[in-house]
Amino acid sequence: MDVKAPLGTEDILPEQAVLWQKVEATARGLFARYGYGEIRTPIFESTRLFVRSIGETTDIVEKEMYTFGSGDESFTLRPEATAPVVRAYLEHNLHKTKSFQKLYYIGPMFRHERPQAGRKRQFHQIGVEAIGASDPLLDAEVIALACHLFDDLGISGYRARLNAIGTPASRGGYRDLIKAELSAQQDKLCPDCRRRLDRNVFRVLDCKNEGCIAITRKLPRILDHLPEAERVHFARLAKALRSAHVPFEEDAFLVRGFDYYTGVVFEITHGALGAQDALCGGGRYDNLIADLGGPSLGAVGWALGIERLLMALQAGGPAAEAAPLDLYIVTMGGPARVAAVEYLSKLRRAGLAADTDYEGRSLKAQMRTADKLRARFVTVLGDNELASGSLRLKHMATGAETEVSGVEGILHTIREHSGQGAGGVELNP
Repeated sequence: MDVKAPLGTEDILPEQAVLWQKVEATARGLFARYGYGEIRTPIFESTRLFVRSIGETTDIVEKEMYTFGSGDESFTLRPEATAPVVRAYLEHNLHKTKSFQKLYYIGPMFRHERPQAGRKRQFHQIGVEAIGASDPLLDAEVIALACHLFDDLGISGYRARLNAIGTPASRGGYRDLIKAELSAQQDKLCPDCRRRLDRNVFRVLDCKNEGCIAITRKLPRILDHLPEAERVHFARLAKALRSAHVPFEEDAFLVRGFDYYTGVVFEITHGALGAQDALCGGGRYDNLIADLGGPSLGAVGWALGIERLLMALQAGGPAAEAAPLDLYIVTMGGPARVAAVEYLSKLRRAGLAADTDYEGRSLKAQMRTADKLRARFVTVLGDNELASGSLRLKHMATGAETEVSGVEGILHTIREHSGQGAGGVELNP
C-alpha cells in the first residue's frame, strides 16, 4: 500500500527539526525577556468562534476551514489562533484577575488552500497577543518584538509596513468613498473583487491581481479620512518605533484579511518568499473581546508562519546543524557493549550527549559514525580497557589523547575542556 502524507502537509525529519528547534527556542527566550507567557489552546474550536471573529464573508470562513459536525457540535480545526486565545482569556476570567496579559503561542493551524511554497494546509505559527491596553506604545512594542526576533535569528532584508484602517464606525465615510470610485471601474476589477464591492469593499484593497492593484493604488488614503484621535494614535506609534530604532514604512493600502482588525495594522515582508512575501502580520483588534462577550478592552498582536520564516532563514545562509555529540564510545566485543550501557547511563545523567554502536559494526565503521555525528571526543572500550579500568579519551579536533579512569575521569576531562555538554547543560560535578 502506497501511503503518503496528505496533500498540503509535510513530515519534519530530525535533520530539519534542528532549525525548527532553533527558531522556537530563540522565540521562547526572547518572549520571556519581553514578559510574555505561553498559552496553549486546542487545535479545534467551535465553528461559531471563527465565523464570528474572522468574518462570515472572508475567504477563510467561506472556502478554507476544515469543519466537522453540525449545529452546536460543529467544530473547526483552527485556521488562526487569535480568536482561540481571546476565547481562553475570557473563559478563564483573566480579564477579572489581571486584565492586562501578554501571551504567546506556538503551534499548527489548518486551512484548505492550494498548497504552494510557504503555504501549507497544515502550517505552523508563532504569535503574540497583548490584551487589555490601547496604548500606541504597546503597538510599538509588539512590532519591535517581531523585528527583534528576526534580527536574533539572523534574518535581514525584511520590510515592516504599517497602516491604520479605523473601526467599523470611523471608516464608514471612507468605505462609501472608495465603493463609489471602484464601482465606476468595476468592469476592470477581477471577479472576486466585483463580488467584494457589496460584501466587503475593503477586501478589494488586499487583492493581489495586478489590474486591481493598479486601480486601488490611485484611491485616497484611508488615514486621511479617519478621526483625529486615530491619526494621533498612528503618529504616536510611528514616533515610538523611531525612538526604538525600528525601521518601517507607511503603506496606505495595507489591510488585513480578518474582520476583527481595527486601527493599526502591519505586515513584515521578505523578498526571498516570492509573491507570497508576508513573514508576519498583525494589528490592533480592540473590538474582538467585546464581540466575544467580554469587556471593552484594547488588544494587539501578530502571527508569523514558521514555514515562511524558515524559507527566509535558508535564503540567508547555511542551515543550522544539530549540536555535536560530546562522546562516542567505540566498542570491541560483547562484554564491552554491555559495559558501554553503564557508562552511557551515568554520562547522560551527568549532562553529556553520548552514544555508541547498536549494530555490531567494525571499529572502522564505528569511527565513521563518530565523525558523522561530529563527536568531540571518542574512546575505545574493549577487553584491555575493561581489565585495566582506564580509557584513552581522544579529542577529535586536535588528536590529543588523555588517559582517564572511569566516568569521573571522562567528566573531568570534558568539563575542563568546555564546562558543559553539547546541549549547553552544566555537567554535574
